[in-house]
Order: sequence, then structure tokens, then C-alpha cells
Amino acid sequence: MRIKRGVTSHAKHKKLLRSTKGYRMTKRRLVRVAREAYLHAGEYAFAGRKNRKRDFRRLWITRISEAVKLRGLSYSSFIHKLKEANIELDRKVLADLVVEDPEVFEEVLDEVKSVN
Repeated sequence: MRIKRGVTSHAKHKKLLRSTKGYRMTKRRLVRVAREAYLHAGEYAFAGRKNRKRDFRRLWITRISEAVKLRGLSYSSFIHKLKEANIELDRKVLADLVVEDPEVFEEVLDEVKSVN
């Protein structure tokens, strides 16, 4: 008796087409095209997760830099003096302080300026 393979293929195709729902034109209808689109989408998503981290770090650095520049200090010297003062706040927290709680950021800055 021969083995018919249609059921498995059909199930795989259905699964693939479910995952490409929302794509446009043949990318959601044709299995070959959908498979390629699905693979590319996965690569873009992976790269995007890495880029998001990069983008947020750039945003934090920009915010800190502008806030420090207004108070007469460069970003690089501020970070250097932070390390010298043994203040272990990362850029995410510092940027959050700049936006949400400027008074506390001002205190951190005064602490950093006092260290030589």
C-alpha cells in the first residue's frame, strides 16, 4: 500500500499561510512566495530587535548630552566624572532622570562637579 503525503504538506502550507496573514498580494496567497517573505520577515525582526537597543542607547545619550551641555559640561567629561565619583547609574536611568525628575539629576550633576 502506498503512502500519501498530501495531509502533512497541506498542514505545513496552512500553517505558513496563517503566519503570513496581513502580507500583501501573492506574499500571503502563494506558498513559495509566502515562505520567502516569511523568512525575510524573520530576519528583519531579528535585526530590528538589535537595532532597537542601539536606537534607545543613542536617544539616552542625546538626552543626557543636552541636559549636561546646558549646565556647562560635556557629555564625555560628565560620564568620566561619574565613574570617578563611583556613581553607578546607567544611561537609561540618567536619561529618565533628565526627563522625569530634573531636580534629582541636578543633584547628581552637583555631586559629579564636586569631584576632581
